[in-house]
Parts: sequence; structure tokens; C-alpha cells
Amino acid sequence: MSDYRLAFKPAIGLYGQHDPSAVLFEDGTPVFGIEEERLTREKHATETFPTNAIEACLDYRNLEFDDLGTIILPYDPSLRARIRSHYITDALRAPGLTRTLSALENTIVTEAQSRLAPTRQIEHRLAEIDTPVPPIELRSHHRCHAASAFHPSGFDEALVVTIDAKGEYDSTVVWRGDETGLTRVHTYEHPNSLGLFFAVITEYLGYRMFNGEGKVMGLAPYGEENPSIERTLRELIDVGADYDVTEVTKRWGTGHGVSLLEDVFGRPRKASPEEFDQWEKDLAYTAQKLLEEIVLDIVQAYSGTVKSGNVALAGGVALNCKLNKRVREATVVDDVFVQPVAHDAGLALGAGWIGQDPASVEPLSTVYFGPEYDLEAIESRLQTNKIAYAEPDDLEGYVAKRLADGALVGWFQGRMEMGPRALGARSILADPRTAASRDRVNRFVKHREEWRPFAPSMLEEAAEEYLVDGQPAPFMIDAYDVRSEKLDELEAVVHPADGSTRPQTVREDQHPRYHRLLSAFEDITGVPVLLNTSFNDHGEPIVNTPTEAVKDFYGMGLDLLVLGDYVLEKPTQLVDNPDRIGEATVNPAAGEQESGTDETATGPRSGEQLVQ
Repeated sequence: MSDYRLAFKPAIGLYGQHDPSAVLFEDGTPVFGIEEERLTREKHATETFPTNAIEACLDYRNLEFDDLGTIILPYDPSLRARIRSHYITDALRAPGLTRTLSALENTIVTEAQSRLAPTRQIEHRLAEIDTPVPPIELRSHHRCHAASAFHPSGFDEALVVTIDAKGEYDSTVVWRGDETGLTRVHTYEHPNSLGLFFAVITEYLGYRMFNGEGKVMGLAPYGEENPSIERTLRELIDVGADYDVTEVTKRWGTGHGVSLLEDVFGRPRKASPEEFDQWEKDLAYTAQKLLEEIVLDIVQAYSGTVKSGNVALAGGVALNCKLNKRVREATVVDDVFVQPVAHDAGLALGAGWIGQDPASVEPLSTVYFGPEYDLEAIESRLQTNKIAYAEPDDLEGYVAKRLADGALVGWFQGRMEMGPRALGARSILADPRTAASRDRVNRFVKHREEWRPFAPSMLEEAAEEYLVDGQPAPFMIDAYDVRSEKLDELEAVVHPADGSTRPQTVREDQHPRYHRLLSAFEDITGVPVLLNTSFNDHGEPIVNTPTEAVKDFYGMGLDLLVLGDYVLEKPTQLVDNPDRIGEATVNPAAGEQESGTDETATGPRSGEQLVQ
């Protein structure tokens, strides 16, 4: 009989504010995982309990709570006591007597809950799903991040660094990972937080904390060395392995830090991130430079202590692929593994792996942990909604030809990815060879700033040919420089300012159909690469269901939608050669109408229908 454990990350109360998720473990292996945002359709699902994600995990194996041995949460609220004085001081700084008293009352209540009844709120929410509620185990936030990075890394030993805004009391932690598990080596306590420091810069530049940091990273290469900006920031913070950014981050949130930047720079925060002047680009450049400098110094300082050239990274800051590139290129580093679900949604993975022998955990090669959908039910639904479709004999060859001719393609295949990167399961694809292709996707499909770059998917065997120091990189979590002689072939997926790219390499065993598509595109163009961006419109989560894919297809400037074996095309794009067309005529409005239907996700072998 299988041993089932459920790990999930709430985003309520004592358990954080954003990116809730759930993962089902079967005999120690994650078999299903999904972020709550994919089911609620609210980006980051802030202040949300992951009811839908939990139910999806149970449905995958047709389980009830009685079938679970344990529920694991990636927080230990009792550890908050280590910085209780900071919370009280923060409350006392609230403006106005009424707000001060309210903040102080909330702090006292929260701290009492942390010590006396840390799981009560969670138990009540779980009881609304099913009873009896299984035993609940608590694991510390940063230890879960560390396990998510080290256990599936394939390393026998490693320096593990976890970096985010805040766990219970810690913001950056250095660990030793070996056959016995994880040992805490050094802790940087909140509010000495690199995640909050970069969030302050993000908010000052007009984006939002926990959502815009990647955009600031993408903006940074357009900036230049600016001694005035750098001097001002270095006067506020200390860099190096003993960094200190608390002058900027000493209040939770970003309000204090943004006001401080307004004072020292004599410039108000940016109202909206529509266009950036050179000074703003230079600020992004400098903030990225200082972040890289600090983390690189930590790695260099502690690699000798841990006595390993392997590095494993996790935490929200580890989504910064430019930073990961600097770490990988450091002379003290032999190899790097970055958890692809590095932010808080990945805590559920680490929580499930904690306590296991690290050597028993298989190295992570894919994150296709989410739902997939029954082909017969998809076909039936398309016919019911009078949507024309085709089923070409050679699907990959047909789609590759259309891509080579300039089509923009929605690609919906198999199990959905977990994490923030689309990896060929819920992707938008385009020809990577021209800047015009990039600009069309930004303007007509993603509806976002035209300066923002895209990433490529490429056959793994092509990595050395196209990338400097190219190697397998299956998760789009690391950046590489593109070889100078290949820049013209990858114009749509190279950062215009620095010639770098954030690749996904693909092996046949990781995603057979996607591998065949890339191979077919290479046969036509000689280039084994596609532009790959997440299948979602600006500001929404990656699509989960076929209905959502159809809705976005008609609401975005896509030419084709590939749903499993079936191809949909806009009325003006229909061609003569598909083998089978649905009997009904194309009805774009049906795509919007369909979005109100209910869908049931199935596991890869369940055979249940899409629509009940």
C-alpha cells in the first residue's frame, strides 16, 4: 500500500502572503503539484488558502484525508519569537496613536497564536475540505527552501544558499548539504533581507513587490555604470559576505525604503512603469550589480567553509537568472543547481523532501507535476462549441512549418508545469530568428512592454553550439551568453543590451512531443530553437485548462492553438491541408462562451472526461 503525504503552502495568517501551492507525495516522490493561482486565476493568489490545489492533489489519486499519513506545512510559526522585539518596534512606529495601538494589538495576537495555537487556523480550513484532519507537521521556511534545492540536485555535498524576503525570522541562510541532510552554517536575520532590498528598488521603479522583480532584472542591462547612484546606495548599505541592508529594509514592506530612496535621490517614486529614462535604467543596473556582488561574496566566503564546489540555490531571489549566471561563472564553483520552483510555491516540494535521505531523491529533470486533459473530451467540447479544428497526420511537422512562416502559436500539451516558467506544456511559441517576431509577441500577444526580452527552448544537444559554456539547462532559471556567430539566428530570444539569453534545453525523454517539434523546426530552418514564453496574457497566471487556452487564443494575437493532437486556427488562417476539420464552422465568440464551463483535471492515466 502506498504511503501518501500532502505538503502545502498556505498564504494566510502565520504562513505568508503569496504563492500558495500543494504537492502530493507518494512513497516519498512528488506525483502531483500545482499552484493555487492556476485554479483561482488570480496572479500569486495572495492572502489565499490553497483549497483548490489541495483538492486537485487528492483527486489525482482519488484520495480522502483518511488516506494521508501526514500533512506538512513549510513554516514553523514558533520561530517568529526570535524577532518578536522587531515586530513590536515596527508596530510602535505606525503613524498615529490609533494605528499604533491597532498594529500593536495585531502583533500581540499574532505572536500568541504563533506560540499557543500555530495550526488552529489551518486545521479549521482543512476541516472544511474533509475530516478527520491528518496529523500536521511543521517545518521551518528556509529549511524547506534548502531541501527543495539540495535534495533533488544530484549532489553528494553542496553549499546551499536560500535567499528571499523573510522566513519566520531569517532572510538569507547558508547551509551545508551532505548525505546526512542539511546543517545551518550562517543566518542573516530579518530585516537584513536581500529580497526586501530588491523589492524596494522594484516598487521605487513603479512595479509591485513579489511581482516586478524579474522586470527590474530585465531592465538592468539597459543601464550603465552611474557613480552617483552607486555611491548613494553604497552609503546606505554594506556589501560583502557580511552584508547589511537594514537601513533600507528595517520596516516590513517597502514603504520605508521607497520613502528613503525618494529622499536620498531627490526624485519621487515612479508612478507607473511605462517608459524608463536613462537614470532609472541605471538604478536597475546598479541594484542588480550590488545584489550579484553580495551573493557572489557569500558563495566565495562559504564555499571553503562547506568544502564543496557545488552550489544549490532556492528562495524567491534565486529566480534572478542573471544572478545565477554570476554564481555559475565564479571560479570557486564547479556546478550549480537552482530549484526551478524557487519562490514560495516551491516550499511544498522541500517540505515533502525534508526527512528523507537526500540520496534517495531522484535528480530533478522536469517539473511537469500538474494536470493534463483527456483528448476525447477536448474534441467533444470543440465540436459542441462549434469551433473548427484540424488533426494533421504530422502535427509537429505542420506546426513547425507554420512557425517558420511566421505564425504565433499557443501550445498546450500534457501535464502542466509547476513554477513560473513555461517549459513546453503551456507555452506560446514563435520563430526565434528575427526581432520582428519578438516585437509581434510583445505587442499583439503578451500586451507588455516592448523592451522586455524572451527566452528560447532548444534541443539539448545544441546548447554548446549556441551558448558560451553551454550545458543542459532544462528549467529557464539560468542565463548564458550567446555565441557571437549565432546572434543573428536568435535575435528574438537574446537580450538586446547584453547578448545573453535564458534557455530551456530539451531532451526527448523530458518532453517527447516538444522535442519532435524543435527537431522539425530545425529540419525546416536549420535552427533547433524556438521562442518560448508562458501561455498567458499580461497579468494573468499561466493557462491551466483547454477552455482557458481557447479563451486566450481568441483574446490574443495568436494564429494557431495546438491542443494535444488538435489544431485551431483563426478564420483567415485556415489552410487546405489538415486531415480533419470539425463539422461546425468557426465561431470566435464560442471561445469566450466556453470559458464558463466546468472542467475536471485528470492524471496522465486516469481517462476521466474533461467536462462533467
